[in-house]
Amino acid sequence: PDELQTCLHLAQTKPAEAIKQAGDWLSASKGAAKAFPYQCLGAALGQSGSWDEAEYAFLQARAALAPSETVQRARLAAMAGNAAMVDERYDAALNALDLARADAASAGDATLTGGIAVDRARALANLGRLPETGEALAIARKNVPNNPEAWLLSATLARRENRLAAAQGYIEKAAELRPVDLEIGLEAGVIAMLSGNEQAARKSWKSVIDADPSSPEAQTAQSYIAQLDTP
Repeated sequence: PDELQTCLHLAQTKPAEAIKQAGDWLSASKGAAKAFPYQCLGAALGQSGSWDEAEYAFLQARAALAPSETVQRARLAAMAGNAAMVDERYDAALNALDLARADAASAGDATLTGGIAVDRARALANLGRLPETGEALAIARKNVPNNPEAWLLSATLARRENRLAAAQGYIEKAAELRPVDLEIGLEAGVIAMLSGNEQAARKSWKSVIDADPSSPEAQTAQSYIAQLDTP
């Protein structure tokens, strides 16, 4: 609804005002209609850095909706999961994302399922649960084959498992989908280096530095090249 769009726009620019507006709106709402002000409240709280409260608001928004509203419930649970992930509370993130996964499965929405699988993979990788990370990424690659992050995470996981040929294939696909990406360039260099191709590694890292010299990724790339230049 228009009121939600207005409130979400305010959340981006003036989160404190949006928090107040969402609070007033919430007081005046009943039943499933509470989902909208809760969603805006979550966005505004996230924008102001209160990620745990944002997670709670998104879960409340989901709970307000009828169980039949599977797509919107999945999206709200995914927002909650991502809020927890920013806070580095990966167990909480995974709990919310598992709710999202179940809702998306009920909806039969493959694209939504794939996007949630990417988020679950990030949470699982941070929890060190690598076999499950691999399972989530296989679902992501199948359902959202044009999502570069699915391929980047797959490449990183394959590298960590020392499956360098697979890692190379995945990173090439990621780079094809998003030609200028600092994380992809950095990872491509690491995979090339481990595969014994120093020239390709240097080229990848140089591209990261050229793309955004002041970025943290460029500093990392610079340190990798410096290591190569130190006899």
